[in-house]
Amino acid sequence: MSIPDGTQFEGALVEQAKALLVQLESGDSHQAMKTISNLHTSRDQYLFQEVGKLTRSLHTAIQNFHVDSGFDASTLGEMSRMEDASERLNYVITLTERAANRTMDMVEETIPLSNSVGNRARELKPEWERLIRREMKPEEFRVLTHSVTSFLEQASKEASQIDDNLSNILLAQDYQDLTGQVIKKVITLVQEVQDNLVQLVKMAGSVDQIAGIEHAPFDPKPKENPVGAEGPIMNPEKRDDVVTGQDDVDALLSSLGF
Repeated sequence: MSIPDGTQFEGALVEQAKALLVQLESGDSHQAMKTISNLHTSRDQYLFQEVGKLTRSLHTAIQNFHVDSGFDASTLGEMSRMEDASERLNYVITLTERAANRTMDMVEETIPLSNSVGNRARELKPEWERLIRREMKPEEFRVLTHSVTSFLEQASKEASQIDDNLSNILLAQDYQDLTGQVIKKVITLVQEVQDNLVQLVKMAGSVDQIAGIEHAPFDPKPKENPVGAEGPIMNPEKRDDVVTGQDDVDALLSSLGF
């Protein structure tokens, strides 16, 4: 998504600026005004072309937004049917929610099992301590033996279920690999767009400097908007001034020659 070198464009602007200086020194104000107008026109045309190229490359990058393999066939199949990055990001959100719900279900199922083992062990502890101190009668010892045997059998089953639940919790975290890939690609994409926009701003600034154009100081305070935020577009499919998908973006860029 790199923007072409603007060296030739800057060279042309320098030539126009030199011509403007000669015209001003000779008092040819009429021709000087035309040259200034040409400077503005050249600047606007160049920025329009570069913004168009940037938008086209960004649009292409979004459409070609893929993640690496390494996931099960159903996940890859579902991802391949998605048209662009926004759908894949929404899919990642769905995976995250699904994994979170699965994890919470497993935790809620495991807590009673763990509590059951702990409670039963606490119930048996006093009787076991009596046995250690040899305070138990033979009848009580036989009852304790059956109780301990029952506890061990039940604890073994519950421990196996806890182990299965923990394994399911671990498997539910597989989505993080996919999430990490997508987020890294989004960061890279945003960084490239930012770098190109900065290059455009620098180019526009150099043009203004050559042309001697001065801008008002930047006011960091946001101006009040009497209209306010427009909010989400309602019924975009019924409006002809709103693009509703990547196909519309592609058609718009093509109609503008990009």
